[in-house]
Amino acid sequence: MKKHTKRAALVLAGLGLSITGASAAYSYWTTPGSGTGTAATGNVVAVTIKATSPAVTGLYPGGPTQNISGNFDNPNAGKVYISRVTVAISGISGSGTDTTKPVCTGADYTLTQPALTNAEIAAGTAVGAWGPATVAMADTVANQDNCKGATVNLTFTSN
Repeated sequence: MKKHTKRAALVLAGLGLSITGASAAYSYWTTPGSGTGTAATGNVVAVTIKATSPAVTGLYPGGPTQNISGNFDNPNAGKVYISRVTVAISGISGSGTDTTKPVCTGADYTLTQPALTNAEIAAGTAVGAWGPATVAMADTVANQDNCKGATVNLTFTSN
């Protein structure tokens, strides 16, 4: 009987070590932790506003309005939002120089602004649309001979 008792004791001791080792393999400590990181937003590059309507030509005092409309070149990686395009007369070039007659100015022309765009403009060239705005030559009471052959320079801006 002694032989079996010794053997049983060894088997039980080995089994006890196995269970202890197994439980050590599955034990762990919990600990709190912390860290930091950042996320950055990109910048936006201005879009180019282009006129695509036929060239405005042949303006004369009291003549009909002509439409100006266009699209955008958006060089950004994603879409941008344009709420409005505004058209302005930035100057008059090539006008007459007869000093006995009034100088041709932006006041000799009328502009109507385009409707609100209120649009997301996709990335790309010649995308989206704006307009129409209109331009006409006003019929003033003053002599407008210095406006003959003049070019009305327009600028387009957005917000």
